[in-house]
Amino acid sequence: MPDKKSALFNILRRETSSKPAPPVMRVSLIVLGALLMAFNLNTFVNAGGLIPGGFTGLTLLIQEICQRYGGFTIPFSVVLYALNAVPAVICFRFIGKRFALYSCLMIILCGIFTDWMPSMFIDFLQLHDSLLSAVFGGLLNAVSIALCLYADGTSGGTDFIAIFISEKYKRDAWNYIFAGNCVILGLAAWLFALDKALYSIIFQFTTTYALGALYRGYQQKTLLIITSKPDEVYALIRDETHHDATAFTGLGYYQKKDRVMLYSVVGAGQANTLIAAIRRIDPAAFINILKTEVLSGRFYRKAKD
Repeated sequence: MPDKKSALFNILRRETSSKPAPPVMRVSLIVLGALLMAFNLNTFVNAGGLIPGGFTGLTLLIQEICQRYGGFTIPFSVVLYALNAVPAVICFRFIGKRFALYSCLMIILCGIFTDWMPSMFIDFLQLHDSLLSAVFGGLLNAVSIALCLYADGTSGGTDFIAIFISEKYKRDAWNYIFAGNCVILGLAAWLFALDKALYSIIFQFTTTYALGALYRGYQQKTLLIITSKPDEVYALIRDETHHDATAFTGLGYYQKKDRVMLYSVVGAGQANTLIAAIRRIDPAAFINILKTEVLSGRFYRKAKD
């Protein structure tokens, strides 16, 4: 990989470190993410008549209902701020103050940019193909959310609710969020048009799939490391990732020597950096990397700051 690309890749993977990114970088990522999200809402989403998931989609749905059936228009920012007010307060009190503040900055900027973005940018991309709007809008939405996540924040809304339930009650809330999105799409299909709701499903699927590839902070990898220096390798895993390891002893049949295999689960974003460091300690180490689908038990996660 070229040096410039490597530098950018390292910047975008700061979740591998136990230290948060510098405030200037976090604010820059939030601003860029808000700009991209506002641009996407005013171009691809607007052109395709799409309803994104979460509070953003609910905001657009409320705007459309007021305009069609009430004959008046409510600014995007007003509805977005009202919907996020209570979840933001809960997140500030129970999750993390800086995390909530950066997320609120994203919400505020997104609302302002969406309402006040110059028309020359909006007119630049007005597609007449709903499928193209759904696919490329979903991709751009994933990029904007990923930038916010790399800044240790969220785009607000249902993310606040899901993280709060996960942190406080140790339960996965994404099924409930998905059900809520289905209700929003059902209302959109009933009130407006079925095809727009179906295209919105493509938009949300594209966002989910692309976000999984762009951001791996919530994914894990299982490492099986056969090494002749288990103490040094374990110390590296412990110090660099704050995760533990389990040692298994066995016999290497090729050389007829005793071997130790370390079993450890780490964050997906930490795996490549950790493997490179292990190679420096033991160049002959044999490492098998497995994708962890489901993890049950104690697993260290960096606290929200």
